[in-house]
Amino acid sequence: MSAAARPEIVLASTSVFRQELLGRLRLPFQAIAPETDETPLPNEHPAATAERLSLAKAQSVALRFPAALIIGSDQVAYCNGTRFGKPGTRENAIAQLRSMSGKTVIFHTGLCLLNAATGWFQLRGIPTEVRFRTLSDQEILRYVDKEDALNCAGSARSEGLGIALLEHMRGDDPNALIGLPLIALCDMLRAEGIELL
Repeated sequence: MSAAARPEIVLASTSVFRQELLGRLRLPFQAIAPETDETPLPNEHPAATAERLSLAKAQSVALRFPAALIIGSDQVAYCNGTRFGKPGTRENAIAQLRSMSGKTVIFHTGLCLLNAATGWFQLRGIPTEVRFRTLSDQEILRYVDKEDALNCAGSARSEGLGIALLEHMRGDDPNALIGLPLIALCDMLRAEGIELL
């Protein structure tokens, strides 16, 4: 598909992290804030929440861009039945990191590519297993003083200083943990006829 015939690409997110990741593909795109209630449904598994919200975010933008390819993504971190969202405050970040210390946390990233013109969508979930080191209170306090991770699920920015909190990461796409699984997204875009190379 030529660049002239390529549909507009819209990222249903205002996350600077997702925008930076999508920029790596060197495709022109717009980033638009989705209007989505991110509250989990009763008894909904965290992985299902991430995938449902990815689709909901893409759909919330579709009416404004009826001919676009719309990318929606959402991430839920969880461990032993506890969800870890964006902490929002320093106190919450400290509490999250204390709770995750020495444990394995799953960061489940949902990804949706919606063709607004046809209504067809592709939806995937990409889990990343993250093992946190056993962290001292001093390490946690120094980390939250040095790293702005208040808008990051689980308070640990692996692309920044948060990498020092971790023992290991296991998953199919290192970009998924940052918030946008580019390997899966490339597959989805190719299925829509978008040439990346």
